[in-house]
Amino acid sequence: MRIIVYGSLRRKQGNSHWMTNAQWLGDYTIPGYALYDLGHYPAVVSGDGAVYGEVYRIDSTILAELDALRTKSGEYKRILIGTPYGSAWMYLYQRPVTGLTLLPGGDWVRRHEDPSDEAG
Repeated sequence: MRIIVYGSLRRKQGNSHWMTNAQWLGDYTIPGYALYDLGHYPAVVSGDGAVYGEVYRIDSTILAELDALRTKSGEYKRILIGTPYGSAWMYLYQRPVTGLTLLPGGDWVRRHEDPSDEAG
């Protein structure tokens, strides 16, 4: 099975250790979603735009651990989306995003970069 991660589970991020036994398949920009900043981790909801993610092959043990991490409080639900690597699970945020900071670039790792720097 596969999973797409877009925030703290990505390579070199705070929770990437959860993906240690996963096989990285490639990157994919997920159309039709918006990325919001929750502080230490992001939220993805359906919306205009696209979100940058990493697709991994995982086993049922990793999925169970990630479910315990992400869905226990009801903050996220797991949905299946299409990617160039096949269908992959993704965690979708379930709470209101009113008042949260939208990250228009859709890339959690680059959230602190100044978009005007890219014009240069």
